[in-house]
Amino acid sequence: MISKLQVERFSLTSSRSFEEVLAAINDPIGHPDMAEFWRSVRQARTVGELESTIQKGLGRTGLMSFVQFDHGTIVRKETGSDRPRMVRLVIGNPLIMKEMAKHVPDAGSYAPVTVLVDERPDGVHLSYDRMVSFLAPYGNPDALAVAQSLDQKVEDLLRQAAA
Repeated sequence: MISKLQVERFSLTSSRSFEEVLAAINDPIGHPDMAEFWRSVRQARTVGELESTIQKGLGRTGLMSFVQFDHGTIVRKETGSDRPRMVRLVIGNPLIMKEMAKHVPDAGSYAPVTVLVDERPDGVHLSYDRMVSFLAPYGNPDALAVAQSLDQKVEDLLRQAAA
């Protein structure tokens, strides 16, 4: 079966430097050692232990970084210059994913979420595909409420980073 999804993209352009924007995103999110994080998740014997492990990895936004890809390094090999700079951040909160996936298992395909920060001639662009748009076709109000809350967290983070 093939389904079509209509995705909503949230985008901002900032006049701040690439470094400032990236730092403003990275500062308030958690950066756990992911090998240790997953080891602790697997070793958790209760929901309480699991939640405690996850909470330790979260930053003040309630989000953590899972991985960051420096796409700019790949793109710049062709240009031979130090531009463009482009980073894809995979961020989220496993407890939020769990709440969405309880109602819509396919939510696990979309969480954690991706944020793209890329430098263009008109400024630094921040882009995010809204979780609500991924889950809307499933029509589950409980999953959509959680997705809406996640979208708000991510969009608030990006607005603050761009300001």
